[in-house]
Amino acid sequence: MDAAHIRNFSIIAHIDHGKTTLSDRLLHRTGTIATRDMEAQLLDSMDLERERGITIKAHPVTMLYKAKNGETYELNLIDTPGHVDFSYEVSRSLSACEGALLIVDAAQGVEAQTVANVHLAMKQNLLIIPVINKIDLPHADVPMAKQQLEDILAIPAESALLASAKEGIGIEEILEAIVERVPPPKPTGAVSLQALGFDSFFDTYKGVVTHVRVFNGELKAGMMVKLLHSGKTVEVKEVGSFNPKPYIREKLEVGETGYFTANIKSPKEVKMGDTVTDSRHPSGVLPGFKEIHPMVFSGIYPINTADYEHLKANMGKLQLNDSAFVYQAETSVALGFGFRCGFLGLLHLEIVQERLRREYGMDIIATYPSVVYRITMTDGIVKEIDNPAFLPEPNYITKIEEPMVKAFIICPNENIGDMMALISEKRGSFDHTETLDAKRVMLTSLLPLSEILIDFHDRIKSLTRGYGSMDYEYADYQESHMIKLDMLVNGESVDAFSCIVHRDKAESRGRSLAAKLKEVIPRQQYQVKIQAAIGGKIIASESVSALRKDVTAKCYGGDISRKRKLLEKQKEGKKRMKSVGSVNIPQEAFIEVLKS
Repeated sequence: MDAAHIRNFSIIAHIDHGKTTLSDRLLHRTGTIATRDMEAQLLDSMDLERERGITIKAHPVTMLYKAKNGETYELNLIDTPGHVDFSYEVSRSLSACEGALLIVDAAQGVEAQTVANVHLAMKQNLLIIPVINKIDLPHADVPMAKQQLEDILAIPAESALLASAKEGIGIEEILEAIVERVPPPKPTGAVSLQALGFDSFFDTYKGVVTHVRVFNGELKAGMMVKLLHSGKTVEVKEVGSFNPKPYIREKLEVGETGYFTANIKSPKEVKMGDTVTDSRHPSGVLPGFKEIHPMVFSGIYPINTADYEHLKANMGKLQLNDSAFVYQAETSVALGFGFRCGFLGLLHLEIVQERLRREYGMDIIATYPSVVYRITMTDGIVKEIDNPAFLPEPNYITKIEEPMVKAFIICPNENIGDMMALISEKRGSFDHTETLDAKRVMLTSLLPLSEILIDFHDRIKSLTRGYGSMDYEYADYQESHMIKLDMLVNGESVDAFSCIVHRDKAESRGRSLAAKLKEVIPRQQYQVKIQAAIGGKIIASESVSALRKDVTAKCYGGDISRKRKLLEKQKEGKKRMKSVGSVNIPQEAFIEVLKS
């Protein structure tokens, strides 16, 4: 189609502001989906996305719309995730568009991730069309939402469209606004084909299917193309678009979005954000590519060690579908063979584990999540460590630095005190506070990433009764007093329970781990000591009392010395058993402790 009749746009919003419902409505209104095939959350193809009501993967779809001026337009929508962990996915999708629909919930107003996603869109110079959604709700406050658009995001309130995706109100106006306001794509003027590969998935029959947006030239079957960042040259087998199922096309021209398949078998050969160009006359690289660096690491092990190869194969398939997920093999004394995996954040970690369990039927256990620490040794060498097992002895370390994040927390005015207390508890420091409107404030603070890994988001939600929201971006490293906490069972260190913690929190964490282990380690014939240690110093101790056979049951009356003799004999036996016996910690105990 002629480039003047093409519009590429994305939908950006905070989680649960109605992105996916709106995209369903647009598909239905443009006739891309017949009424009989219509279902809720159409673009969220994963069970997980439907259950949680969140978008995890970007989904491209091509719609044909006949506008009021009688012309037919090709609208290419890329539905993006809303959660902070997937912000690279969002930025990649935005770099394939010229415009963005910004959705704001009429009842909740502008939230933390709305602000972050608007900044991403502005960075890419996209035209932003604000849409105030859910106007049919009884507690919707449209004037408040318009005021926040102006005050917080500096977007003129009169440019906002009012809609209710659920009720189908305002859909026609949104489609007309896309046609009128979003600029058509312009060729880059390069010598040959230039296309951005913004996503990919694995098909058993076709191999790697790469999603592309053509910026210059045309892409068709039979062409030899080169992937600039990976340096691989391949022959294009098939090109097409999505509606939302893939359909084959003759070619993709300037401004069009779709997919291509080639003889690419391995996930590692396609880098996300890569530039696709003609192999004979290569063009320059398109902006938008960056290597993704995982921020959170965790060990994933099969519960049944025989499943190791099976898990390895499934991780390869999953990595193809999720380019941000990285893994490498590692072994643990307690858990056997497994993988050290890197994730963008905690939601990402949770999603990957859940997908391995559901889509691939794997029984897995994950170790305590940790972040990447930067360690300066006494000889000047700087190391990066994500596993407590590799932390050198303290006498070889000059300093340990931990990654920090800049957190933006939006909360009601009455919860400022609670939020400040929570940030202080998590070793954070305040930068500044902004008043957003009469009811809400935004706190900007600097926090260690390791402190917000586990329960930070949940605590914000519970303290603000669900009205608080947060977003964060990565700041720099900062020197900190971190130490390694070891858990000893019967004097032996168990590597699966080791973690790197701040000195001030080591004692309380050691105590809680020891208490948890006391509950889950089964009783033996002898007393089992559980200790938390920093180096050679024991900071917390618990013991599992011994199972005891009644050896004096056969003594009826008689002298007390007979009973004492039998008890002494039992005591000697237990002492000998303890010196040779090792405690067998069951797998369930690891799972219980790591869950907590």
